[in-house]
Amino acid sequence: MKKVRWGILSTAKIAQKSLIPAFERAQNAVVAGIASGSGKAEETAAQFNIAKSYTSYEDMLQDPEIDAVYIPLPNHLHKKWTLEAANHGKHVLCEKPASLTADETKEMVEYCREKKVKFMEAFMYQFHPQHERVREIIKSGEIGEVKFMRASFSFSLAQWEGNIKTDPEKGGGSLYDVGCYAIHAIRNITGAEPVEVHVHANMDPDYRVDTSAFGYMQMENGVHSHFDCSFDMAFRAEYEVIGTAGQIKVPRAFRPDNHEGEGLIIVQTETGTREERIVADIYREEVEHISQVILEDGVPSYTGENAIQNMRVIEACYESIHSGKIIKLV
Repeated sequence: MKKVRWGILSTAKIAQKSLIPAFERAQNAVVAGIASGSGKAEETAAQFNIAKSYTSYEDMLQDPEIDAVYIPLPNHLHKKWTLEAANHGKHVLCEKPASLTADETKEMVEYCREKKVKFMEAFMYQFHPQHERVREIIKSGEIGEVKFMRASFSFSLAQWEGNIKTDPEKGGGSLYDVGCYAIHAIRNITGAEPVEVHVHANMDPDYRVDTSAFGYMQMENGVHSHFDCSFDMAFRAEYEVIGTAGQIKVPRAFRPDNHEGEGLIIVQTETGTREERIVADIYREEVEHISQVILEDGVPSYTGENAIQNMRVIEACYESIHSGKIIKLV
C-alpha cells in the first residue's frame, strides 16, 4: 500500500506521546522526518526510528521526500507554518485550535486550497464512532426531541509557569485549549450553529488568560446549550444530550484513549438505562483519514469551512468575555 510521507514540525509532547505512535500504527502513512529548532530532532528521530531529522522547519519543508506535515506548534504559530507548508506544496494536519481568529483560519484554508494541498484541523475526538452512534440514537427518536446539550472539558493544570497554555501571547487560555472541543461537540452533535453566545470567565490577573470559562449558546434549531472548560477543575471530558423522553451521556467524549480507546454511551429513558461501549483508535483513525484524502485527492470529512466556523464561535465567546455582553452570530 502506498503511504503518505509525513514530517513533524516540532518535538512537542503531543507529537511524541500520541501522533507519532499513531502514524506508526497507520496503514497508509509513515513519519519520514522530524524537525526542531531546539536541537532535539535528532534525539527524537533516534527514539522513534524516524529516518530523517532537521535542525529547522524550513529544511524539512524544502525536502521533496516529505509529502505532508503535522503541526503541533503553539497556537500562535499555526497560521505561519501552515502557510509556509502550503507554499512548499505540503499537505497539512494542524493541531487545534486552527489559529487564533476566524479570519486567520480562513486565510489558511484558502491558501491551502490555492496551493492545491489538503488542510485539516486535528480534532481527533470526532473520529471515534461513539459520536456517530449518538447521532443515530437522536435520529431514532428514542430520547424524543432534543432540547438541551451540555459539554465540559476540564483538568487541573500542574505546571503554570513557562507553560504555553498560560501565555496570552501564544494563544493560551482554557477556551482555546479545551473549550474548543466542547464548542465543536455541541455544533457536531446538534447539527446546528449558534445564533448567540454569552460567556463568563475567570481571568488570572498574573497570567492574563482565562483559567475557566462558562458559556451559553442558543442554537439555530432552538436547542439550548451550555459549555464549560477549565485549567483548575477536576478532569472531565464529557457531554450529555437531553430530550423530551430521555437523555444520552457520553462520559469519555474527548479522551476515550485514556480508557484504551473504549467510548461509553449511557442512554436513560422511562424504560430504563443501558450502556453501549465502542472501541476505536482515534489518533490512528485521524491519521489514516487525512492520509487517504491525500492519496485519493479527496475532501476531509472535517472541512476547512467547519474549522473556520468553529473559530468564529470561539472568537465570539472571547468577545462576550471581554465585553460582558451577549454576542449574536447572525
